[in-house]
Amino acid sequence: MTDKRSIESFGGGKFGDRSKPTNIQLMLPIKCLHYATVLTGAYYAASLTAARSEGRIGKVARDPLLPIKAFWDIGVRDATAIWIVQYVGREIRVLDYYEAVRQPLATHLEWLRSKGYGSAECFLPHDASQEDALTAIRFEDHIRSAGFDVTTVPNQGKGAALKRVEATRRLFPAFWFNEPTCSPGLDALGWYHEKYDEARNIGLGPEHDWSSHGADAFGLISVSYEEPRKPLAYEHRDLSWVV
Repeated sequence: MTDKRSIESFGGGKFGDRSKPTNIQLMLPIKCLHYATVLTGAYYAASLTAARSEGRIGKVARDPLLPIKAFWDIGVRDATAIWIVQYVGREIRVLDYYEAVRQPLATHLEWLRSKGYGSAECFLPHDASQEDALTAIRFEDHIRSAGFDVTTVPNQGKGAALKRVEATRRLFPAFWFNEPTCSPGLDALGWYHEKYDEARNIGLGPEHDWSSHGADAFGLISVSYEEPRKPLAYEHRDLSWVV
């Protein structure tokens, strides 16, 4: 069974007449995981296929003793996306995914609390530090005042979107996904692709479409991740001489 949404949204309609050939195709299902992808330029298709074959997409349990982190992409007139993550040793466990379109901040925060993520540290994109034109209050301040710890990730500068992509590709072998709660987010990662200028035969960077919200939030995980430090090796010393 192929993702109906992918056929309706990407097989025609927005992209033109179904009878005309396009550069878009739907990947065949891989062990019941259905990804919509682009024939050329899909950023994470290979990484997701590897994760599936290595058993890193399935059921992943939450560790009740470890902190929860929530990585956001903020949408005002479009979608807001949130990934829920735990760091367990060198594993990045992706526990949950949320996306809502044109909903107030209170709706997103209520979802966090209702799922047991009320103590999550929220990682926000750089624009969360911008003041609202009417209230002069920053988005990060609203979340902080609701009782959440907040970290705003600095802007990576020119080419930030591709920097997130490259960081994510390097880190992907560390990701483990809880498929039952992350399926829509996995679909977004599978579809996220490069916009291509066929006339000039060049890539133009990531296409901004329905998948980019989840992919941008996911990219924050990678650019803010710090690999755990290895414990200092204990040097065994001969203490046989001690009386």
